[in-house]
Amino acid sequence: MIAAGALLFLAGCSGDDPRQTAEQTTAAAADPATVTVAPADGAADVSPVEPLEITVTDGELAEVTVVDGSGAAVAGEVAESADAPGTEVWTPETPLAYGTSYTLTAVAANADDEEATASTTFTTVTPATLSTPSIGPLDGMVVGVGLPIRVYFDEAVTDKAAVESHLLVTSSNPTDGVWSWLSDSEVHFRPSEYWPENTDVTLDANLYGVDFGDGIWGEKNRRVSFTIGERHVSIADAGNHTLQVYDGDQLVQTFPMSAGGPDFPSRNGPHVVTELNRDRVMDSSTYGVPVDSPNGYRTPVEYAVRLSNNGEFVHAAPWSVAQQGRENVSHGCINLSTDRAAWFFNFSQPGDVVEIRNSIGPTLSAADGDIYDWAIPWDEWQAGSALK
Repeated sequence: MIAAGALLFLAGCSGDDPRQTAEQTTAAAADPATVTVAPADGAADVSPVEPLEITVTDGELAEVTVVDGSGAAVAGEVAESADAPGTEVWTPETPLAYGTSYTLTAVAANADDEEATASTTFTTVTPATLSTPSIGPLDGMVVGVGLPIRVYFDEAVTDKAAVESHLLVTSSNPTDGVWSWLSDSEVHFRPSEYWPENTDVTLDANLYGVDFGDGIWGEKNRRVSFTIGERHVSIADAGNHTLQVYDGDQLVQTFPMSAGGPDFPSRNGPHVVTELNRDRVMDSSTYGVPVDSPNGYRTPVEYAVRLSNNGEFVHAAPWSVAQQGRENVSHGCINLSTDRAAWFFNFSQPGDVVEIRNSIGPTLSAADGDIYDWAIPWDEWQAGSALK
């Protein structure tokens, strides 16, 4: 009986113990990490600002290196993509170059510290032409409320949407401003109404690495910052022959004037001051009328404030003082007496507005120069955006 009891006891002790089984079971192996990179291996004509993307599954990114075609390391840093959560983007300290081979290598490790590697070698595009547009206003200027931002390209832009999407305007007083293409090589930005006075404006033209189309690419990025100064909007009424000058909302002067006569009527609409000349020679040949023709002239004037590129100015005209306030006799300009023209000259700044009204002439248009922006209805202006 003792022996039998011993056998029963031994048999009971040899049964399965769940705790012992768990301790003896080996943990399952971690899933291997997977790494994918972009652009694709062998890609050519890649923009030098195209994002270099790394995606890791079942692991963590451990290392990223980029070298150029000579094997030299390219400095940069990795951060999570703002556009694609879960994807990391490597950004160089300085932009990648055009026409250069690069190799991106990414290493990831899974939970068992087993590594996986992915690599891609790609070549950036070699542009046929590099382009840097001209921009106005110039950096640091103080301008009036009517001056639009103007960007001029040396060549026609085929991909206007790509270019426009990289022209970023910010202002201390937010506006509803929109870009509008006035031609294939010229785009302007303005709000629906004149700029708010005392506003700081910055244009970031981030055009490096942007394909303009037809083999033309952006050469570099540019930043231009300027300030909208005091609001000066004057009303030149050709019907009652007066120039009303406003400083903000306050009427500060009402001057008798003479506008363009029947043969050379002034253009109606908002004109923008672009140039101030203390002394200037008015030459009809600059807008196609020979000096020696019956309607030609070459006349020195004082205190000339340019309103358009078709020869319209506010300027001193002592020869027409008798007609000022009574009759329109000029070749399209706003004639004032010398002392009044001097006052207006000293009051004015580039970007101020002179609205000409009630002239028998047509409305300001593209035929009259490069700033006829405010004469374009707002819905038509908006339709000129490539991003509409």
